Amino acid sequence: MGLLAEGLSAGSVAAAVIVGAGFVGMWGGPRTLVTGEPGLVVAAALVLYLVILRAGRVLIGLVAVLGACLALMAPDVAAGVVLQQRGLVESARVASVETAADRGRIFCSVTDLDAVPPGAEVWRGCDESITPGDALPVVYDPRGRAPARGVASPGELRRAELRLAGLTAVFVAGCTVAVVRSFRMAGTQGGT
Repeated sequence: MGLLAEGLSAGSVAAAVIVGAGFVGMWGGPRTLVTGEPGLVVAAALVLYLVILRAGRVLIGLVAVLGACLALMAPDVAAGVVLQQRGLVESARVASVETAADRGRIFCSVTDLDAVPPGAEVWRGCDESITPGDALPVVYDPRGRAPARGVASPGELRRAELRLAGLTAVFVAGCTVAVVRSFRMAGTQGGT
């Protein structure tokens, strides 16, 4: 039971710090928290902890990948929450439209918003029918913490929050299994 609690604790604390860093950065904390890099550092520290425990390469790799995904996803979801709570919507003029085949999206470069840097790119609301000079509704953070976005479709933020919650649960579960499995692996190695 002790290893289960240790695994749950390690995974939960790491997940809370990784996700929390993105939200704190977006709400008004240090700007460095917005990048996801602090979450990557926490994930790396957790991986080092699992290496010391001899958790097994596959489980360590799984936790590392899940931790990196969590660290990179949290700031984006946090930006959506910030924009929903305090974002302002204004029309921006589309300066250019670009199809990014590698990302499978169409991006509009927008101008004419004082709070948004010239040339900011948005993909929400940008499609094949948009041409340079068209007006596109853009939501932006008046405090400048969250990047500007096209207006989201209904339910998009909720789906993103659910994906983040699901990824967090899988991350904690993976960490727990890695810690519990480390004991079994250490026991079998010591017996040979």
